[in-house]
Amino acid sequence: MPRALTSISGIGPAAAEILKQHGFKSAEAIAKTSVEKLSAVPGFGAIRAENAIQAAIELVTPEVESQDAPEPVEKSAQEKTEKKSKSKGNKKSSKDKKNKDKKKSSKKDKKKKDKKKKKKK
Repeated sequence: MPRALTSISGIGPAAAEILKQHGFKSAEAIAKTSVEKLSAVPGFGAIRAENAIQAAIELVTPEVESQDAPEPVEKSAQEKTEKKSKSKGNKKSSKDKKNKDKKKSSKKDKKKKDKKKKKKK
């Protein structure tokens, strides 16, 4: 059974009436048309036409996709655990970052002290 034009996101009763006057009777008709043809309808520029077509396609096609699409396969518990342990190994702890920052600051402090000593001499 054809779906109503107003079931398309962004198409209200007034727009649906204009579309009917220009030969578009259902959401399926919008889903099958081109941007060029739909933008010929008053009130439908290229962007609105593209959005309406995309919304109509999404409205009309879920039934077909759900029948044809394979069911998602759940990862095993072992795969999930391996993935978690790998990601933990790559992350640096906040302690590592703090120690690195301390080393940098202590090197900077030494350089400053050395410069001051040279200036005094």
